[in-house]
Amino acid sequence: MKFEIYGDKVNITETERAMIEEKLSFLQKYLLIDPNLKARLAVKTYPTDLKVEVTIPTKVGILRSEVTNADFNQAVDLAIEKLEDQLRRQKSRLSRRHKDSLAETFITEDEELAKSDEVVRTKNIAAEEMTLDDAIMKMEMLGHSFFIYKDSDAEKIAVVYERHDGGYGLIEVDE
Repeated sequence: MKFEIYGDKVNITETERAMIEEKLSFLQKYLLIDPNLKARLAVKTYPTDLKVEVTIPTKVGILRSEVTNADFNQAVDLAIEKLEDQLRRQKSRLSRRHKDSLAETFITEDEELAKSDEVVRTKNIAAEEMTLDDAIMKMEMLGHSFFIYKDSDAEKIAVVYERHDGGYGLIEVDE
């Protein structure tokens, strides 16, 4: 696996590069790694924190994690933990669904099944007709991170959600 490590307004030392490459090599215990695969790690600075973004395109799909922390080493460790968690969940999903063609890319090893993949609760809702502004207000009043409603302007089912970078996103359903 090849590594592409760069910092935006941050100088990454050779020691830090070696540490990152060593920590990202954990993938080899989960996947058969293509030698031409490029793992990208970007470090961006903010006034009080650093943001570490890791993106790894694999045969199974794109693994991506993003962590903001004041300490560089902690941010890298947390980003790698997120990647490892994604891999564990994906591996147990594939083994449960018997997807032999995709599961062949994983190396077999004993592992506990991730309980976070189980559907714990099913909820039915009736989408109320309202405007986007009303949906945002109702979402905030309920303390939820998303809200499903029927848009009175577009006459479609829509989902409004809070974005990590601030602001809101809107997903409209085509019927």
